[in-house]
Amino acid sequence: MDPLDILIDLDQLLPYYKPIIRADKQLVSGYEVIAYFLDENNKEQRLDWLFDDTSIPDEFRLEVNQYIHQKAIEKKIQDHFPGHLTLYYDAKLFVHDNGETFINLLHDYQEKGLKLNNIILEMKDTCLPNNTDQLSHIIKYLKTLGVKISIELANPNGSLNQLAVLHPSFIKVDTSFLKDDLLPHLYKDVYFGVSMLSRKIGASLLFKGIRSYKQLNFAWQSGGEYYQGNFLTYPQRDFIKEDACKNELTEYFREFVTYEQQKAKAQFELLDSVYGIIHRLLSQTKQTHDDTWLLKLAEGCEDFVFRIYICNSVGLQVSANVETDAQGSWTLIEEGMHKNWSWRPYFFENIMRMNIEKKGILSDLYTDIERSELIRTYAYPLSQERYIFFDIPYSYLIEKEGLL
Repeated sequence: MDPLDILIDLDQLLPYYKPIIRADKQLVSGYEVIAYFLDENNKEQRLDWLFDDTSIPDEFRLEVNQYIHQKAIEKKIQDHFPGHLTLYYDAKLFVHDNGETFINLLHDYQEKGLKLNNIILEMKDTCLPNNTDQLSHIIKYLKTLGVKISIELANPNGSLNQLAVLHPSFIKVDTSFLKDDLLPHLYKDVYFGVSMLSRKIGASLLFKGIRSYKQLNFAWQSGGEYYQGNFLTYPQRDFIKEDACKNELTEYFREFVTYEQQKAKAQFELLDSVYGIIHRLLSQTKQTHDDTWLLKLAEGCEDFVFRIYICNSVGLQVSANVETDAQGSWTLIEEGMHKNWSWRPYFFENIMRMNIEKKGILSDLYTDIERSELIRTYAYPLSQERYIFFDIPYSYLIEKEGLL
């Protein structure tokens, strides 16, 4: 589509409203304004591309932006909609204009009853200028007016420094990378850095692109306070009922909670079962100076373990690996000796927990590098300085509901 066709016929610009649902009450809290254009064939063309296309003159993009924002704000005032409107701007264009077009528009409608604390200015991290000083200055002024800032992340952990400087009220992340054949809880760490930063700066996480049950589950597990996506509701030319998604979302949340409760119960039952077996086996097995005693220990837990090894309190492996081979026989693999596992996430936290609580710990689900399969590890304190680790295979976990 030729951008000139749009400029000549601005009346054909159509604002669509993409609902944003808040998790706490499962109600529509606001809308993201999306621009469409009704072409000569009476087909509606989405214009996302136009606002980030730097080959189009700034004046033209500013005019189109202002026109679509104006129509959306007028509808908000006319319909007495009390929620938020999210208005998008290319950050570099915003800086070039010093924010004047946007600020003047807000002031004009403030006089007509617009509450500026219901306006969210959204930008993409990919469009942020390298030097954010000027942008930061304008944003600080907007915040004094009550305007909130939202930053959409293209790279989950690529713009954390800029986020820390700009202090947005909302951080928007995409769930579209998560496919239906993936387990949502395995990918919580994708946005771990973003989640931690959002808590520190007081920003809310908004997950967009939710097109499936699993993507919604991922957003819920990842601490999402706000949700967008066709799985819940589509963008529309009008505002929808505040509770349009409430019944479905409430039911989904109930299912998520039920599953997490079942998973927690299954993990506690596994802990009790493994602890009972291992405690009994350790009391019946005499520890020797070499690692041969581990072979005898392994024979007693071969139904749910494929590897055993011992580490000291600084993460250094002080035993060989005891592993099952292809025929199911236990063997000592000396090359495991002296490997350092202190780099593993939560290693020292778990060591401290075992020292204080005097009991074993079951790990999260993770992928074993050598086997390329999902496993869990049970760690148990032999003393204040030695800890024994039991790797539990996927074949055992899959038979137990709630362990995957």
